[in-house]
Amino acid sequence: MRQLLQGVRAFHEAVRSDESLRGSYQRLAAGQRPDTLYVGCSDSRVVPHLLSTAEPGDLFVVRNVGNMIPPASARGVSIGDRSEAAVLEYAILHLKVRDVVLCGHSSCGAMAALHDGIDGATNPNLAEWLRLGMPALDEACFPPSVGEERTPRDATSQRNVLQQLRHVRTYPFVAEALDAGRLRLHGWWFDIEEPVVRAFHESSQRFLPIELAYAQSDFG
Repeated sequence: MRQLLQGVRAFHEAVRSDESLRGSYQRLAAGQRPDTLYVGCSDSRVVPHLLSTAEPGDLFVVRNVGNMIPPASARGVSIGDRSEAAVLEYAILHLKVRDVVLCGHSSCGAMAALHDGIDGATNPNLAEWLRLGMPALDEACFPPSVGEERTPRDATSQRNVLQQLRHVRTYPFVAEALDAGRLRLHGWWFDIEEPVVRAFHESSQRFLPIELAYAQSDFG
């Protein structure tokens, strides 16, 4: 907590001494126009703004244990917690984001619990939440190249990214935006040890380093 407080104090000092920074926040007070929704894990080691060097106002972010998105029912309503579905609705229908990035990572505690099993009596809420990732344990439902040469837990983590993107697609407004070309979905995976951000590459059916997964034109 001490480090957190010291950081806030340093931020206040930076704002007071930097007119440009202060002006940026004054402009942001009028509203936000992010172009990307980032869905990631709550893990303290994975910081989306640090990975992407994004500035305030660039990303709309939701983070939870295991970067999960409950799928929609036949009525288009989340079958689980509504907060993630509400984020999708707000980001896509109101903020008009063009891209949704769903990012998993290596050495994920949630994926370890999913892979190894968890005591539902001691952790009833966590156990129920992790059920959203159960399909990722079925290797036969994913390209064999996904998770190749990774530890079993990290392989589960990579498959889970693809599974959660499948969940995202179950929402009618997402499917409509995809069909109309107004939205793109991206599966990312952060290798903490390297550290390298990888993206799922449809043609090779693998998670490749960002520079290889995207065309050079995507980098501006």
